[in-house]
Amino acid sequence: MKKSWIKELSIVAIVLSSIAILMGIFVMARTVPTNSDSEYMDIVKQHYQNFAPPIPQKVEFCGKEIPLDNVFVREALDRELTSIMYNHSTTFLILKRAQRFFPLIEPLLKSQSVPEDIKYLAVAESGLTNVVSPAKAEGFWQFLLPTAKEYGLDTLDGWDERYDLEKSTIAACKYLKQKKEVFNDWALACAAYNSGERSVKTRLNEQGCDNYWDLYTFTETARYVYRIIAYKLIMENPQQYGYYFRQKDTYQPIPTKEIIVDTTINDLYAFAKQVGVKYNHLRFLNPSIRGSKIYNKNNKKLRIYLPTTNALSWDYLTKDMQNQQIMIE
Repeated sequence: MKKSWIKELSIVAIVLSSIAILMGIFVMARTVPTNSDSEYMDIVKQHYQNFAPPIPQKVEFCGKEIPLDNVFVREALDRELTSIMYNHSTTFLILKRAQRFFPLIEPLLKSQSVPEDIKYLAVAESGLTNVVSPAKAEGFWQFLLPTAKEYGLDTLDGWDERYDLEKSTIAACKYLKQKKEVFNDWALACAAYNSGERSVKTRLNEQGCDNYWDLYTFTETARYVYRIIAYKLIMENPQQYGYYFRQKDTYQPIPTKEIIVDTTINDLYAFAKQVGVKYNHLRFLNPSIRGSKIYNKNNKKLRIYLPTTNALSWDYLTKDMQNQQIMIE
């Protein structure tokens, strides 16, 4: 009799546990109103935890499947996924910036017949910021000065087109397409972007290798394409990797208008007043400006961006997002 009672109690406990698990899954999948900050934070805190990054059964890069059954390939990708996934503040900021800059980058890649996955190369290079590397590579796409000039990016005293997102993206496309012609493979073209065409060629020939996944090379280049792919996986499915945010939490594209300047500007502080913008806004919207004056002796036509009406108002930029929802999966 006692054993029967214990057995029944165990069955009830199992049933209740199963119901609790199912209810937990249901709660995690429910929709959270974006205008309820407290509820949003409660849900996120409730389900925040450390876990191993999921790797899909099939992963493609630039239209070609990568060999995940190879243990070295799988572990290399897992290393980059783990590193990026748990670099929380940096990765969160990249996710926010992507909402501003990907809408500008994606149509440029399409116009140059370059796969959309290449946008993640810019993420791996710079985190979508205008950084300067120890080797003096600069801008989103991290061009060294000689390479920048080779691919049509102009530099003047006080002006550097490595910081022009449109022009530098097109230059990066030209470089990568050229390397794709050399190697007939986008992964190897990306490796060449990191370490140079000669370096990649030399190691392929030395090892009798014809693909990136079997190539033994410098640590930085060996990790490089995996890092790009890891960013792709996380940024395409951020919630799977523990990143929960609403559209209104991200950085929105800033509407701008253009003016053309073809003369030297000796005083950019005065120029900002003349065109009716604050100096810091002028610099933010025009990272190609690298000083307080632009010496344009050859009267090159320079494109200057200015904010449109209300373009710098957060309320204006997010006015249609206040009631949008996200799905907690």
